[in-house]
Amino acid sequence: MAARAPISLLKRALFAALLLGATTGAASAVDDQAILAAKPPRHLSDFGFFADAPRQVPAPGVLPFAPATPLFTDFAEKRRFVYVPEGESAAYKAHEAFDFPVGAALVKTFAYEAAGRPGGLRLVETRVLLHQKKGWQAWAYVWNEEQSDAELKIVGAKIPMTVPLPDGGTQEIVYAVPNKAQCKGCHELSGEIVPIGPKARNLNHAFDYDEGPENQLLRWASAGILVSLPDMTHVPAVPDWLDETAPLDARARAWLDINCAHCHRAEAAASNSGLFLTWDEKKPAALGIGKHPVAAGRGAGDLKVDIAPGDPDASILVYRVESTEPGVMMPELGRSLTDARAVALLREWVARMD
Repeated sequence: MAARAPISLLKRALFAALLLGATTGAASAVDDQAILAAKPPRHLSDFGFFADAPRQVPAPGVLPFAPATPLFTDFAEKRRFVYVPEGESAAYKAHEAFDFPVGAALVKTFAYEAAGRPGGLRLVETRVLLHQKKGWQAWAYVWNEEQSDAELKIVGAKIPMTVPLPDGGTQEIVYAVPNKAQCKGCHELSGEIVPIGPKARNLNHAFDYDEGPENQLLRWASAGILVSLPDMTHVPAVPDWLDETAPLDARARAWLDINCAHCHRAEAAASNSGLFLTWDEKKPAALGIGKHPVAAGRGAGDLKVDIAPGDPDASILVYRVESTEPGVMMPELGRSLTDARAVALLREWVARMD
């Protein structure tokens, strides 16, 4: 599969030495006490995750990563990073997020292309997941206009902005930064907050590191971030949902897995729906095929089944992914726009079902 996340020339110059430190055991610049503090710091810079925050260049000990298929958030670009304290490692899990040690952090910046800004990006927010002794804590930091730092926003924020679209146009939106409770709404599994993205199937592909493309799981293992990685022939993998050379079913299932399955699974918030969209789900009815919704309402659009094989227009799943109406659209958080490419993919997937 093609390498991911190309790095600009300006970024490469700073990134080379920093990545070397991240993968050779050099001392970390990250403040471990800030990660473990009961009260989160006011500013993102207090953690020390970045050597050059406006350009999203990580500090030594912090490693960038990217899932094969990312979560959709109103066409935002995302820069993701993982930090594990020196001498600690995350333990491999075949199907769930890795078991990270206390003191680990996952960092995700949401940004849009913007000519003339550092790194060619307008940074909007950075979300952090911090693994403390009492469990994972989620916080959102909003970037200032100068792009010099981001400030903690426990109650979230609404940011009017113009976003670029894949077809070259733009769209006016009100970007929604989640509050503390909304973070929990997506990240809760079996009553606990957990990471969503860092799973084996999402990271089993090449990332464009400064030295060249390398499988992320192998890089994590060589850097000491991950232990117990099995033979790679036994590691699951999802495709890039935009890769038209990949099987249609795998592309659609990958998109549903990352965008919907954190809620639509037996252990999560939408368990009562009976619609389970994880990558590993095998039962057709659990995937919604021919399944009647548990509760009918305007969210169903007067349609009768979640997925009507061969008929996307009669499928509730397609109807809700296509909608932007509050109370109807799915996912219900993290977006105000519809990605027409995803809708087209799901419509084709349903249309080709027997």
